[in-house]
Amino acid sequence: MAPVHPLLWRSLRIFQVYGANTDVGKTVFTTALCRASNSLWKKEQTAFLKPVSTGPEDEADHRHIGIHASGVVRKTLFQYDLAMSPHAAAKGKSVPLDNELLSKIYNFASQRAAHSPGWLFIETAGGVHSPGPSGTTQADLYTALRCPVILIADSKLGGITLTISAFESLKLRGYDVETILVFRDDEYDNEQYLRDYFTKDRGIPVETLPKPPPKTNRDKDAKMMSQYYRDHSTSIAVFNTLGHLDHRHRARIERLESMSSDAYKRIWYPFTQHRLISPDSIVAIDSARGDFFQTLVPRTGGATDEGQPVLQPSFDGSASWWTQGLGHGNPSLTMAAAYAAGRYGHVMFAGAIHEPALALTETLLDGIKNPRLTRVFYSDNGSTGVEVAVKMALRATRLRYGWAASTDIGIIGLKGGYHGDTMGVMDCAEPSTYNENIEWYSGRGIWFDYPRVKCVRGKWVVEMPDELRADLEDDEVFESLSDVFDIDSRESKHGHRAYEAYIEKVLSHHISNGRKFGALLMEPVVIGAGGMELVDPLFQRALVNVVRRSAKLFGSGYESDTSDPADWSGLPVIFDEVFTGLYRLGRFSASSFLRIEADISVHAKLLTGGLVPLSTTLASESIFKAFESDDKADALLHGHSYTAHPIGCQVAVESVRQMQAMERGGEWDWTKHSDWSGSLSGQPSETKPKLWSIWSWSLLDWISSQTQLVAGTWALGSVLSIHMNAADGLGYKSNAALKLQTALLEGDRKAMWNIHSRVLGNVLYIMGSQKTTKDDVVEIARLIQAALAVR
Repeated sequence: MAPVHPLLWRSLRIFQVYGANTDVGKTVFTTALCRASNSLWKKEQTAFLKPVSTGPEDEADHRHIGIHASGVVRKTLFQYDLAMSPHAAAKGKSVPLDNELLSKIYNFASQRAAHSPGWLFIETAGGVHSPGPSGTTQADLYTALRCPVILIADSKLGGITLTISAFESLKLRGYDVETILVFRDDEYDNEQYLRDYFTKDRGIPVETLPKPPPKTNRDKDAKMMSQYYRDHSTSIAVFNTLGHLDHRHRARIERLESMSSDAYKRIWYPFTQHRLISPDSIVAIDSARGDFFQTLVPRTGGATDEGQPVLQPSFDGSASWWTQGLGHGNPSLTMAAAYAAGRYGHVMFAGAIHEPALALTETLLDGIKNPRLTRVFYSDNGSTGVEVAVKMALRATRLRYGWAASTDIGIIGLKGGYHGDTMGVMDCAEPSTYNENIEWYSGRGIWFDYPRVKCVRGKWVVEMPDELRADLEDDEVFESLSDVFDIDSRESKHGHRAYEAYIEKVLSHHISNGRKFGALLMEPVVIGAGGMELVDPLFQRALVNVVRRSAKLFGSGYESDTSDPADWSGLPVIFDEVFTGLYRLGRFSASSFLRIEADISVHAKLLTGGLVPLSTTLASESIFKAFESDDKADALLHGHSYTAHPIGCQVAVESVRQMQAMERGGEWDWTKHSDWSGSLSGQPSETKPKLWSIWSWSLLDWISSQTQLVAGTWALGSVLSIHMNAADGLGYKSNAALKLQTALLEGDRKAMWNIHSRVLGNVLYIMGSQKTTKDDVVEIARLIQAALAVR
């Protein structure tokens, strides 16, 4: 099934009618709007849709519309005969899946838009949080449709509270409430308070109608209601409401269609050569929900534009640049942010503590299961988090080995390793496209090339870089990715010895030439921005082991004190898990793949589920104590105005705990079945590491066989990386993956959805979230295969 589509057409004004409670007059107001719009826009067609209705069929709302608003097209999708909440009324009956219900709504709206211009009013059932048939509350169920809302306020006693609560519930979920309608009630006078609250303070118009006549008997009621509608559907209040809604509809589309050109003139984009872009290449995003953006469909300039959708779902193939893990618009993360904002706003952190920061500290230290790590330092993004980590490590190393503060100390890292854009961590990366033209850049370190893992023609190959073939073995072929990650088995066959000998030789060479090093810094398992490379885990483990046993080499004869197993030795080991950590690769910590415990570990991106910036640097007690003295100048003098901001910490607590609960609850078990995982995980074994990916083995096998186009591929956790053959050379400047990216952005024109992705030179990667469904993966795989097949 194609993803859920938003409802926006130029020719069709669509509004969703929500009630602050049940029995507030949704159908009465909607009938009045239907009658008036049909009368005022005589050449157009008004329609009414009730997705879910409960109660006797002969009392259904669409029948009321038929009696009192003739000429209006009307339909109910699901009718349940018990007059109760839809989730209860549907028990034992046909219960549509949420996506099935949303798809039926879209199909009806699409037919109306294709038939003629006009209006469509979609009336919900009960109150804002009344559950739909599946049990999902309507406020959550319908968000992906992105319909602007007409909120019917409650005029009765207690109605002010219910109306404001309903409004806030909708606002928290990203709904645009365009107008408030309410019955006049002289006894309670709710309308006056609501007008002040919404119109004066929030710019949302409030219009009123008299209460409808009280019910007596069916025949009399019908006559009285007919008279009511004749009197009031032509009122100023109804005309004003329709005029306002018509204006808001047109203004929304005009704004969407001008955003790209306006942004082109005013925005300075990250990682973008502006001379190579145009307004047409800038994607206008109206909203996002789950794993999908809702993006503007470019106009063709033809007469069919009016009946074509303005928006389409676009799979967020970069997981919003690697941060999104629990779905866009996740209501629990939104609520966590709102709670912390309401409770704290922001409070300074130095010398203070608040519950969200302490709870997150405890959650991370407990979850990572690394006995070395005892302290958490907060910063605002991955780059600054790594910068803090480097400061920590260099100080600890300098003091242990007795070097002066002016000593030139370098970093040991991996080629392509990239840790951020702040000046300090840029110096921790080898010269590359990212930094070669940056003033002040001075690469401070050495960077090992390394064996890379790819799936080629259905086999897992550990590829040796050309410059290392003289020192290391030839490429090695494995039947499954689990075999590659079975480090114990590979070490038992002495596969690590050649790696260790090579690493020791290189380190000895540099140190004999006077170089000094303060830390080993690397991204465990996957090099992210440096080309989305899967590193041979045995090589990374060998590198850590050599560094840790080489204290004499780094410290000119220094003897390691091994009495404290949590103390660092050789050099502090920093794992940059900004990208790879927190379940991106399927585990809480990517270090567990290497069976190595870092001395310092940096986490961001998935930490807050993609909602707000936050980073944490976890450190060992021995690293922490390197900054203790009686002199304040010896402290770690680093911080940000928004250090450990409560909103970010509260959201992170919710995000991390949700993902932990997903792991405990087996929500990724579908990826681990042999018919899905194939030779990714290989034959089940108690001794082999358990790997999983949302990307099926059948997809990887197929991609890896397209050898005219593809050099190799790999998948792990939520990441899929496709390495294209590159006639223009490998690396960030290559254009080899652009055609594939363009084909995915073109997408499925019939079903009207596409894939928004990013490339790293000759590499196109696609990233799901930790909530991406099997059905969505199957559809995405179909588009990937189609895009590669036509190249």
